[in-house]
Amino acid sequence: MKALDGRNNVKVYNLSAGKSLPDWLTERKRRQLTKRDVDIRRRIELLQDFSMPDISNCIRSTPDGRCIIATGTYKPRVRCYEVAALSLKFERGLDSEVVQFDILSDDFSKLVFLQDDRYIELHYKGGRWFRTRIPKFGRDLAYHYPSCDLYICASGSEIYRLNLNQGRFLNSLQTDAPGVNKCEFNKVHYLFACGTEDGRVEAWDPRSRHRVGVLDCALHMASENVQSNWFTSIKQLGVTALAFNDALTLGVGTQTGKILIYDIRSDKPLLVKDHYDGFPINDLEFHNASGKVMSMSPKVVKIWDKETGAPHTSIESTVDFNDLCVVPNSGMLFLATEDTKMQSYFLPSLGPAPKWCGHLDALIEELEEEESAAQYDDYKFVTEEELVQLGLQDLIGTNVLRAVMHGYYMDIRLYNKARLIANPFDYEEFVQRKVRQKILQDNTREIKKKNLPSINSELYERLLEDKASVFKKKMESASTLLQDDRFSDLFANPDFHIDKESEAFRLVNPTLSKMDKKKALEKQHEEDEELEYLKAREGLGQSESSDSDSIFGESDDEKETKKMKMVQKHEEKMKKIKMKKKKLEEKSANTSVNPPTEKPKEGSTSRLQFAEADSLSDLKANRKKLSKMTLAERLNIEDDSRNDVTHHTFGSREMSYMIRKAPKFERQRQEKEQHYQERRQLQRSSAKLKGKFRIKEPL
Repeated sequence: MKALDGRNNVKVYNLSAGKSLPDWLTERKRRQLTKRDVDIRRRIELLQDFSMPDISNCIRSTPDGRCIIATGTYKPRVRCYEVAALSLKFERGLDSEVVQFDILSDDFSKLVFLQDDRYIELHYKGGRWFRTRIPKFGRDLAYHYPSCDLYICASGSEIYRLNLNQGRFLNSLQTDAPGVNKCEFNKVHYLFACGTEDGRVEAWDPRSRHRVGVLDCALHMASENVQSNWFTSIKQLGVTALAFNDALTLGVGTQTGKILIYDIRSDKPLLVKDHYDGFPINDLEFHNASGKVMSMSPKVVKIWDKETGAPHTSIESTVDFNDLCVVPNSGMLFLATEDTKMQSYFLPSLGPAPKWCGHLDALIEELEEEESAAQYDDYKFVTEEELVQLGLQDLIGTNVLRAVMHGYYMDIRLYNKARLIANPFDYEEFVQRKVRQKILQDNTREIKKKNLPSINSELYERLLEDKASVFKKKMESASTLLQDDRFSDLFANPDFHIDKESEAFRLVNPTLSKMDKKKALEKQHEEDEELEYLKAREGLGQSESSDSDSIFGESDDEKETKKMKMVQKHEEKMKKIKMKKKKLEEKSANTSVNPPTEKPKEGSTSRLQFAEADSLSDLKANRKKLSKMTLAERLNIEDDSRNDVTHHTFGSREMSYMIRKAPKFERQRQEKEQHYQERRQLQRSSAKLKGKFRIKEPL
C-alpha cells in the first residue's frame, strides 16, 4: 500500500502497490521468494489474487455489495471475488473477449455478457445458460427491470431489444445516428438515453418505444467555441460516457475529453468540464455522499465538485485505465487497467472504508510501500535480439527463460551479470559505479582497532574472549570453531551472515539484544575515557610548547595538575587491565594442562593447602563464580579427599568423597568438644563425692 499526495493535499492511498509475482511461478518458488524478500512478505493484498493474466476490461460491484465481478484476458475469463472472505469465489472461462457486461440480480447469480464476436451470453450460478447473436458488433447494453428487456446498442443505427422473460427479440429502436456508443436507464423513472457517434443524446420512453427528446452536444460546443475544428471530423464529437445522478441530472462525456452536466428539462448544459488531455471520457460516476463527480479517461481519473466544477484531486498511473467501479457510500474505488493488476484506491476525503474492510484504517497507518515501476520487480523482459547481444541465446528452451509473447522473462540478477560481461567498458556505467564506490568509502570511514572479519565480526570477537576464559568447555568450543577448517566459511561466506534484525533471530535469541546494548554502552564509556585522556595529553603538550606566560598563573598550574592526575589515573587503569589479562591467560594455561599432584597425608597441613584454602575462601566470597563452575572444577580447586569411583551398569558412576573443612571452624569444634569433656568429668567427680559423705537419718 502506498500513500500518494494528490492535488490540493488530498490523501490518495493505492492499496494495490507493491511487488507482484508472475502466475507461472510454482508454489515452491513463491514460498522461497516470500522467505527471502521482506517487501513481498510484508505486502498486503486487499483482495487476494485481485488480478488478471494479461489485462482487465470491465469491473462491477453487485447491488448487494457482497461480490466484485471483473472480466479480463488472456484467455478470456470472468472472476468473482467475495468481499466477506477477501478472496476469489469462482472463475469461469469464456469463448471470446468481453466488451461489456451487466448484473441482472442482486447477487452474482444472473449475469449477461456482450462479447466482441457479436454474441450475448447469459450465465447463472452453474455456468452458461443461453447464448445468442446480434447482427452487428455490440458496444454497450442496459437492462430494463420492469419489462425484463435487454437493450443492446451496436455499430449500426438500431438498438436491439431482447426480452428475457419471453426469450425472443422484440422490435428494435431506430435512431438517426450512424452508430450508438453508450446507453443508460434512469433508475427513478426509467427514461432510456443513448449517446451516438455524431455527438447527440437521444431519450426514449420504453413504454411507448418513441423518442421523446434530443440533446445536441456537438452543436452547443460549436456555438460556444469549445471545439473550433468540429467540422473536420465527425467522429471527434461522439458521446463516449453517460450517467444519471437523480431524476433530472444527466452527465455526458465526449470523445474530446469534455464533460457536460445537463438538466434534462433544458437543452443547455449547467456545467462544462474539460480534462485538457485530448483523450475520450471512458466512464462517468456521481458520488452522492460527497457531492463529487468522477470522470475517467485512459490516463487519469479526475474528481471534481458537481456544482462548481472545482477540482478536488486526481489519480494517475503508468498504465491505461479501462473501467471504473465506485463502492457505494464509501471512499473506495476499483479500476480495470491495461496491466495484470486491477488497481484499488481509497480516498478518506470521499467517505469511510467499507464495512468488509474495517481494518483498512490500521493498514493505512502502518504500511507504506513503493509502487512497482516495472511489470515484475525481480524479473526482466528481454527480446531475442537482446539475448543474442548478451550471448545468452543458448538458454532458449531452458527453465532459466520463460517465453512470453515476443520475448522472454529472466532473472534480473542474471541479466545484470550478463550485461556487465557483454559491455565491460561502458563508460557511463563505469563512471556511475566509481561514484557509488567513492560514496560508500566516504560513508564507511571507521577506525579498525582489530583485524576482524567483515562477516560475523561480533561472533568472532566473542569466540576470542571465550578462548581466553577460565572455563574448559568455553575454551575448547571456541578453539575448535576458530581452528577447524570446516567452520572457516562462517566468517568468509556471506550466506552464513547472522542478521540480528531478522524476525527469526529475535524469536530464537530474545535476550541478546539487551546484552548487545550493554556492550555498546561499555564501549562508549571506554571511548569517552580515551577521548578525555587524549584531550588531557594534548593540553599538556600545548602548555609545554607555549612560551608566553599566562596572566593568571595559578589557574594554569591547577589545570596542569588536574590534567596530570587524569593521565596518571588512566595509565594506572590500563596497567590493571593488562595485569588481569595476564592472570586470566596463566589460569587458562594451568587449567588446560593438569599436572599430576601427590595427595597430602591426613593430618598434615602444608603451605599448598593453606594457599588453596585462601583461594577457596576468595571463591566463596563470590558465589556467582562458584555457581557457574562445574562440579569437577570445584573439586579440583577444593582438592577433596576422594575415596572411590564405582562404575555401575549402563554407564552410571558413583563417587564418594569428603569435603575438607576450613581450619578455623575445625579449631572451634575441637575447643567445644574439650569443654564438653571437662564438664562431664566435673559432674562425675561431684557425684562420687556425694556418695561417700552421705549421712543416714535416725529411725
